[in-house]
Amino acid sequence: MKRALFIGRFQPFHNAHLADVKKILKECDEVIIAIGSSQEKNTLENPFSYDERSQMIAKVFKKAKIKGCKIYPVPDLYDDNKWINYLKKNLPKFDFVYSGNKWTLKCFKKHDSSIKKIRLVKGISSTIVRDKIAKNKGWKSLVPNEVADYIEKIKGVKRIKKIYFKK
Repeated sequence: MKRALFIGRFQPFHNAHLADVKKILKECDEVIIAIGSSQEKNTLENPFSYDERSQMIAKVFKKAKIKGCKIYPVPDLYDDNKWINYLKKNLPKFDFVYSGNKWTLKCFKKHDSSIKKIRLVKGISSTIVRDKIAKNKGWKSLVPNEVADYIEKIKGVKRIKKIYFKK
């Protein structure tokens, strides 16, 4: 059985993340979804809490009937080696690491992990989604419907605008 680690902040979880998970599940039997910066919330880069991000992802997986994924919190430790060791100690054993983040890829490369780089989708990122939310510009097409509904339910649009325009 092959198990993959897919790391991201998922602020918020968007359509490219969903496509990545589906692709990974074609190559592996299980996916560990590691939600990074799990201790962060209500900031410009991290407006949603770990629990909110976890719920967004779970709702998407339920609707899409995606099985074989487990979600785990991963805090920032501000030390590359400590962070890698934390992942290896606190998450189930994994065979591959999937990421499109240069820093994450660099950390795992130092530790001889089997890395699979994810190609980023032009025009979609969590930063772009947050920016569009703040500016009332067609963000809902970039995220699964369950995520858009959840963000509205928790008043996430109002939160992002408040944080965005405070800067």
